[in-house]
Amino acid sequence: MTPKVSIVIACYNDPDIVKAVNSAYEQTYGNKEIIVVNDGSDKKTVDATASVSDKIDILLEQSNQGQSIARNNGIERASGELILNLDSDDQFEPVFCEKAVEIFKEDPEIKIVSCYARRYNESETIDVFNTRGGDIQSFLFSNSALGSSMFRKVDWKACGGYEEKLPILGFEDWELYVNILKKGGFAHVIPEVLFHYQVRKGSTTDRIRTQKYDKFRHIILKHKELYSSNFEGLVEHFIDKLKNSESERLRITQKPDFKAGSFLLRPLRFLKGMIK
Repeated sequence: MTPKVSIVIACYNDPDIVKAVNSAYEQTYGNKEIIVVNDGSDKKTVDATASVSDKIDILLEQSNQGQSIARNNGIERASGELILNLDSDDQFEPVFCEKAVEIFKEDPEIKIVSCYARRYNESETIDVFNTRGGDIQSFLFSNSALGSSMFRKVDWKACGGYEEKLPILGFEDWELYVNILKKGGFAHVIPEVLFHYQVRKGSTTDRIRTQKYDKFRHIILKHKELYSSNFEGLVEHFIDKLKNSESERLRITQKPDFKAGSFLLRPLRFLKGMIK
Protein backbone atom coordinates (compact mmCIF):
# COMPACT_ATOMS: atom_id res chain seq x y z
CA MET A 1 0.00 0.00 0.00
CA THR A 2 1.39 3.41 -0.95
CA PRO A 3 1.62 5.94 1.89
CA LYS A 4 -0.38 9.13 1.61
CA VAL A 5 1.47 12.43 1.25
CA SER A 6 -0.03 15.61 2.72
CA ILE A 7 1.36 18.74 1.07
CA VAL A 8 0.92 21.66 3.48
CA ILE A 9 1.10 25.22 2.13
CA ALA A 10 1.02 28.01 4.71
CA CYS A 11 0.29 31.39 3.16
CA TYR A 12 0.32 35.01 4.28
CA ASN A 13 -0.25 37.83 1.78
CA ASP A 14 1.16 36.05 -1.25
CA PRO A 15 -0.81 35.80 -4.52
CA ASP A 16 1.97 33.55 -5.85
CA ILE A 17 0.27 30.78 -3.89
CA VAL A 18 -1.31 29.84 -7.23
CA LYS A 19 2.10 28.57 -8.40
CA ALA A 20 2.63 26.57 -5.20
CA VAL A 21 -0.81 24.96 -5.38
CA ASN A 22 -0.30 24.06 -9.04
CA SER A 23 3.11 22.60 -8.17
CA ALA A 24 1.49 20.41 -5.51
CA TYR A 25 -1.41 19.44 -7.76
CA GLU A 26 0.90 18.45 -10.62
CA GLN A 27 2.89 15.96 -8.54
CA THR A 28 2.91 12.65 -10.37
CA TYR A 29 2.45 10.78 -7.10
CA GLY A 30 -1.24 9.91 -6.88
CA ASN A 31 -1.97 9.30 -3.19
CA LYS A 32 -1.78 12.88 -1.94
CA GLU A 33 -3.80 15.71 -0.47
CA ILE A 34 -3.23 19.47 -0.63
CA ILE A 35 -3.80 21.54 2.48
CA VAL A 36 -3.65 25.34 2.38
CA VAL A 37 -3.56 27.39 5.56
CA ASN A 38 -4.54 31.02 5.04
CA ASP A 39 -2.75 32.85 7.84
CA GLY A 40 -4.92 35.99 7.81
CA SER A 41 -4.04 37.07 4.28
CA ASP A 42 -5.29 40.12 2.36
CA LYS A 43 -8.11 40.01 -0.22
CA LYS A 44 -5.73 39.73 -3.17
CA THR A 45 -4.30 36.52 -1.74
CA VAL A 46 -7.73 35.20 -0.77
CA ASP A 47 -8.93 35.76 -4.34
CA ALA A 48 -5.83 34.05 -5.75
CA THR A 49 -6.44 31.05 -3.48
CA ALA A 50 -10.07 30.90 -4.56
CA SER A 51 -8.98 30.71 -8.21
CA VAL A 52 -7.36 27.30 -7.53
CA SER A 53 -9.83 26.09 -4.90
CA ASP A 54 -10.76 23.07 -7.03
CA LYS A 55 -7.20 21.78 -6.54
CA ILE A 56 -7.20 22.20 -2.75
CA ASP A 57 -8.48 19.37 -0.55
CA ILE A 58 -8.52 21.27 2.76
CA LEU A 59 -8.53 25.05 3.20
CA LEU A 60 -7.98 26.34 6.72
CA GLU A 61 -8.63 29.96 7.64
CA GLN A 62 -7.07 31.61 10.69
CA SER A 63 -6.12 35.04 11.97
CA ASN A 64 -2.49 35.96 11.39
CA GLN A 65 -0.53 33.84 13.90
CA GLY A 66 2.74 33.25 12.09
CA GLN A 67 4.25 30.64 9.82
CA SER A 68 5.02 27.97 12.42
CA ILE A 69 1.52 27.94 13.91
CA ALA A 70 0.01 27.86 10.42
CA ARG A 71 2.17 24.89 9.47
CA ASN A 72 1.40 23.03 12.69
CA ASN A 73 -2.33 23.59 12.24
CA GLY A 74 -2.15 22.30 8.70
CA ILE A 75 -0.18 19.20 9.65
CA GLU A 76 -2.55 18.52 12.55
CA ARG A 77 -5.38 18.22 10.01
CA ALA A 78 -3.31 16.11 7.61
CA SER A 79 -4.35 12.51 7.06
CA GLY A 80 -1.11 11.52 5.33
CA GLU A 81 1.72 9.50 6.86
CA LEU A 82 4.22 11.72 5.07
CA ILE A 83 4.30 15.52 5.21
CA LEU A 84 5.72 17.88 2.62
CA ASN A 85 5.92 21.50 3.70
CA LEU A 86 5.81 23.99 0.81
CA ASP A 87 6.08 27.76 1.09
CA SER A 88 3.56 29.71 -0.94
CA ASP A 89 6.10 31.21 -3.36
CA ASP A 90 8.09 28.05 -4.17
CA GLN A 91 7.59 25.02 -6.43
CA PHE A 92 8.67 21.39 -6.72
CA GLU A 93 9.29 19.48 -9.91
CA PRO A 94 6.34 17.09 -10.56
CA VAL A 95 8.38 13.97 -9.74
CA PHE A 96 9.62 15.00 -6.29
CA CYS A 97 6.96 13.25 -4.20
CA GLU A 98 7.20 10.08 -6.27
CA LYS A 99 10.97 9.89 -5.80
CA ALA A 100 10.88 10.87 -2.13
CA VAL A 101 8.29 8.24 -1.20
CA GLU A 102 10.38 5.49 -2.82
CA ILE A 103 13.37 6.56 -0.74
CA PHE A 104 11.34 6.41 2.48
CA LYS A 105 10.27 2.87 1.55
CA GLU A 106 13.89 1.76 1.09
CA ASP A 107 15.21 2.59 4.56
CA PRO A 108 13.31 3.19 7.83
CA GLU A 109 16.32 5.11 9.16
CA ILE A 110 15.63 7.89 6.67
CA LYS A 111 13.73 10.61 8.54
CA ILE A 112 13.90 13.47 6.04
CA VAL A 113 14.10 13.58 2.25
CA SER A 114 15.37 16.70 0.51
CA CYS A 115 16.92 17.60 -2.86
CA TYR A 116 18.99 20.21 -4.67
CA ALA A 117 17.41 23.62 -5.24
CA ARG A 118 17.51 26.29 -7.92
CA ARG A 119 17.37 29.78 -6.46
CA TYR A 120 15.95 32.46 -8.72
CA ASN A 121 14.62 36.02 -8.67
CA GLU A 122 12.29 37.93 -10.97
CA SER A 123 14.75 38.03 -13.85
CA GLU A 124 17.13 35.06 -13.69
CA THR A 125 18.52 31.97 -12.00
CA ILE A 126 20.86 32.96 -9.17
CA ASP A 127 22.50 29.61 -8.43
CA VAL A 128 21.94 25.96 -7.57
CA PHE A 129 22.04 25.13 -3.88
CA ASN A 130 23.20 21.62 -2.93
CA THR A 131 22.24 20.52 0.58
CA ARG A 132 24.35 17.86 2.34
CA GLY A 133 21.90 15.82 4.39
CA GLY A 134 23.36 13.39 6.91
CA ASP A 135 22.80 12.60 10.58
CA ILE A 136 22.48 14.97 13.55
CA GLN A 137 26.16 15.93 13.32
CA SER A 138 25.47 17.56 9.96
CA PHE A 139 22.68 19.69 11.44
CA LEU A 140 24.31 21.00 14.63
CA PHE A 141 25.58 24.28 13.19
CA SER A 142 23.57 24.79 10.01
CA ASN A 143 20.56 23.41 8.20
CA SER A 144 21.63 20.60 5.88
CA ALA A 145 18.23 20.10 4.22
CA LEU A 146 15.80 22.39 2.45
CA GLY A 147 13.14 24.10 4.53
CA SER A 148 10.68 22.39 2.20
CA SER A 149 11.45 18.72 2.70
CA MET A 150 9.44 15.54 3.33
CA PHE A 151 9.19 13.89 6.76
CA ARG A 152 6.90 11.53 8.66
CA LYS A 153 3.97 12.96 10.58
CA VAL A 154 4.74 10.63 13.49
CA ASP A 155 8.22 12.19 13.84
CA TRP A 156 6.75 15.71 13.68
CA LYS A 157 4.29 14.79 16.43
CA ALA A 158 6.90 13.06 18.61
CA CYS A 159 8.97 16.24 18.90
CA GLY A 160 6.07 18.65 19.35
CA GLY A 161 5.94 20.04 15.82
CA TYR A 162 7.45 23.28 14.60
CA GLU A 163 8.83 25.60 17.30
CA GLU A 164 6.28 28.37 17.71
CA LYS A 165 8.34 30.62 20.01
CA LEU A 166 11.54 30.95 18.02
CA PRO A 167 12.46 34.69 18.11
CA ILE A 168 10.60 36.68 15.44
CA LEU A 169 10.60 34.11 12.61
CA GLY A 170 12.84 31.75 10.68
CA PHE A 171 14.96 28.69 11.48
CA GLU A 172 11.83 26.70 12.40
CA ASP A 173 12.70 24.11 9.75
CA TRP A 174 16.25 23.68 11.03
CA GLU A 175 15.10 23.36 14.64
CA LEU A 176 12.50 20.76 13.64
CA TYR A 177 15.14 18.69 11.85
CA VAL A 178 17.47 18.90 14.87
CA ASN A 179 14.59 17.72 17.03
CA ILE A 180 13.85 14.79 14.72
CA LEU A 181 17.42 13.67 14.06
CA LYS A 182 18.72 13.89 17.62
CA LYS A 183 16.67 10.75 18.24
CA GLY A 184 18.47 8.94 15.38
CA GLY A 185 18.25 8.49 11.66
CA PHE A 186 19.41 10.76 8.88
CA ALA A 187 18.35 13.07 6.07
CA HIS A 188 18.67 11.88 2.49
CA VAL A 189 19.27 14.34 -0.34
CA ILE A 190 18.17 13.45 -3.86
CA PRO A 191 21.07 14.72 -6.04
CA GLU A 192 18.79 16.46 -8.52
CA VAL A 193 17.39 19.97 -8.84
CA LEU A 194 13.76 19.26 -7.98
CA PHE A 195 12.95 22.44 -6.05
CA HIS A 196 12.70 26.07 -7.18
CA TYR A 197 13.18 28.69 -4.48
CA GLN A 198 12.16 32.26 -5.19
CA VAL A 199 14.39 34.94 -3.65
CA ARG A 200 12.44 38.13 -3.07
CA LYS A 201 13.33 41.33 -1.29
CA GLY A 202 11.58 41.38 2.06
CA SER A 203 11.11 37.59 2.08
CA THR A 204 11.37 35.53 5.26
CA THR A 205 14.96 34.56 4.43
CA ASP A 206 15.87 38.18 3.79
CA ARG A 207 14.30 39.36 7.04
CA ILE A 208 15.82 36.72 9.33
CA ARG A 209 19.43 37.23 8.21
CA THR A 210 20.16 39.96 10.76
CA GLN A 211 18.66 37.95 13.64
CA LYS A 212 20.29 34.60 12.84
CA TYR A 213 22.59 34.56 15.87
CA ASP A 214 19.72 35.25 18.27
CA LYS A 215 17.89 32.34 16.71
CA PHE A 216 20.93 30.07 16.88
CA ARG A 217 21.27 30.93 20.59
CA HIS A 218 17.64 29.92 21.09
CA ILE A 219 18.26 26.55 19.41
CA ILE A 220 21.41 25.88 21.45
CA LEU A 221 19.72 26.73 24.74
CA LYS A 222 16.65 24.66 23.89
CA HIS A 223 18.85 21.65 23.13
CA LYS A 224 21.47 22.15 25.87
CA GLU A 225 22.12 18.44 26.36
CA LEU A 226 22.74 17.90 22.66
CA TYR A 227 25.15 20.80 22.32
CA SER A 228 26.87 20.04 25.65
CA SER A 229 27.70 16.56 24.36
CA ASN A 230 29.17 18.24 21.27
CA PHE A 231 30.92 21.02 23.18
CA GLU A 232 34.25 20.80 21.33
CA GLY A 233 32.50 21.10 17.99
CA LEU A 234 30.53 24.09 19.26
CA VAL A 235 33.74 25.85 20.34
CA GLU A 236 35.42 25.10 17.02
CA HIS A 237 32.39 26.44 15.15
CA PHE A 238 32.49 29.80 16.91
CA ILE A 239 36.28 30.09 16.72
CA ASP A 240 36.05 29.56 12.95
CA LYS A 241 33.35 32.24 12.78
CA LEU A 242 35.59 34.68 14.66
CA LYS A 243 38.56 33.89 12.41
CA ASN A 244 36.48 34.42 9.28
CA SER A 245 35.09 37.67 10.64
CA GLU A 246 38.57 38.96 11.46
CA SER A 247 39.88 37.91 8.06
CA GLU A 248 37.03 39.73 6.32
CA ARG A 249 37.65 42.87 8.41
CA LEU A 250 41.34 42.88 7.48
CA ARG A 251 40.49 42.33 3.82
CA ILE A 252 38.18 45.35 3.82
CA THR A 253 40.63 47.62 5.64
CA GLN A 254 43.35 46.82 3.12
CA LYS A 255 41.27 47.95 0.14
CA PRO A 256 42.59 51.13 -1.55
CA ASP A 257 39.22 52.93 -1.26
CA PHE A 258 39.06 52.19 2.49
CA LYS A 259 42.59 53.55 3.00
CA ALA A 260 41.79 56.64 0.94
CA GLY A 261 38.64 57.25 2.98
CA SER A 262 40.55 56.91 6.25
CA PHE A 263 43.16 59.39 5.02
CA LEU A 264 40.53 61.96 4.06
CA LEU A 265 38.68 61.58 7.37
CA ARG A 266 41.80 61.90 9.50
CA PRO A 267 41.68 65.75 9.71
CA LEU A 268 38.02 65.64 10.73
CA ARG A 269 38.78 63.13 13.48
CA PHE A 270 41.62 65.40 14.67
CA LEU A 271 39.31 68.44 14.83
CA LYS A 272 36.66 66.40 16.65
CA GLY A 273 39.26 65.38 19.22
CA MET A 274 40.33 69.01 19.69
CA ILE A 275 36.73 70.12 20.29
CA LYS A 276 36.28 67.50 22.99
